[in-house]
Amino acid sequence: QLVESGGGLVQAGGSLRLACVVSGRLYSSSVMGWFRQAPGKEREYVASIRWSNGLTYYTNSVKDRFAISMDKAENTVYLQMNSLKAEDTAAYYCNKGISPGTPGPYWGQGTQVTVSS
Repeated sequence: QLVESGGGLVQAGGSLRLACVVSGRLYSSSVMGWFRQAPGKEREYVASIRWSNGLTYYTNSVKDRFAISMDKAENTVYLQMNSLKAEDTAAYYCNKGISPGTPGPYWGQGTQVTVSS
């Protein structure tokens, strides 16, 4: 089970930090990721982190603004979002898979991020 939190309403240029608490085991092969879906659009990839070594991956549109991290002791993955833009407005979903950029079968319920311009 994946449970996200941290979404909300923020002005453009502001910051938010999302958290995803993971119940159940995470393996060295696990890749935790964040995806987002804006109204009327398909779900898109945002960022991933390898549970084994913390290696991170980002889609180009968020590189240098977002940072994904993990706390192994808390089984939690974070997404720090800075310099937010109106186009970052979406429901953000945590995902557990095995390949960066490719979603696995496990999803959280989502948390809404709204950026006002």
